[in-house]
Amino acid sequence: MKKISILFAAVVMFMSFGVAKAQKIATVDVDAILNIMPEKIKADEQLKAFSTAKQAELEKAATAFQTEVQKYQEGAAKLTPQQREAKEAELGKTSQQLQQMQQAAQKDLAEKSDAAYAPIDKRINDAITRAAKANGYDFIFDSATRGLIYKAGPDATPAVKKELGL
Repeated sequence: MKKISILFAAVVMFMSFGVAKAQKIATVDVDAILNIMPEKIKADEQLKAFSTAKQAELEKAATAFQTEVQKYQEGAAKLTPQQREAKEAELGKTSQQLQQMQQAAQKDLAEKSDAAYAPIDKRINDAITRAAKANGYDFIFDSATRGLIYKAGPDATPAVKKELGL
């Protein structure tokens, strides 16, 4: 029985050496890298211009609608009930069209944003992978996320910047 206990203890010690292999862990500040990438800065500017143009278009349509509503409210007393009903139906239809325009603008902006940022995300993820392999890191955490509790390991941000040529 004593020999089995000793053998068991030896096997456990042997197995624990394999498990206790030190893993290299690093952090990277993805936001800091993204904020200096020229292609992200350009994409941000293009998306801002697109958003501003869509907003101006929506504001123009909303102003025209408000003017139409105001004209209706001022002249509603002079209209027959059938005319009032027809005008209210027309205004309701215009209101729905405005809502549809706003939803379409939000969808267009989201699609344009996804299309603009997808290659940037791929480029930074590829650079992180290359930096991890080049420096022998087993894990790299984004230092800006809340999931990271303790940060004492090496910072991979400079290595990723080097891979991106920044």
